[in-house]
Amino acid sequence: MNGPGAYGLLALPFFGITAVVAVVAGVVAARRARAAGRRPAAGRRVAVLTSVIAGIALLVMTIVFDNVIVTLRIVAYDPSLISGAKIGAIPVEDLAYAMSAIVLLPSLWVLFDRTGARPAPEPTPAPAEDTK
Repeated sequence: MNGPGAYGLLALPFFGITAVVAVVAGVVAARRARAAGRRPAAGRRVAVLTSVIAGIALLVMTIVFDNVIVTLRIVAYDPSLISGAKIGAIPVEDLAYAMSAIVLLPSLWVLFDRTGARPAPEPTPAPAEDTK
């Protein structure tokens, strides 16, 4: 894989997997909500808001620290393989993995959550009293 944008093309499989996992997580979350007798949208605002805040923090930290390691020449990018668009010293393709993580990690959290809708436990019968 050579030519401008080769680093960006490397991120496409990650974005594809992330999209599939996110859609599956959305379906699972809606089914769990319905099974628990809740509307599927209940709690969605809080989840979206916390994901947005965490995502912004992750992107800002990625931009800052990646600029540091590229500026210090710890990491270098072949100029012939990047798109040419940069944020400071880093190519924009460098943010692809952080953007994928912003969507993928909450999706996996939903899929692996085991505290979701479960049937209520059956009440244990009271012990029988002796009638002597």
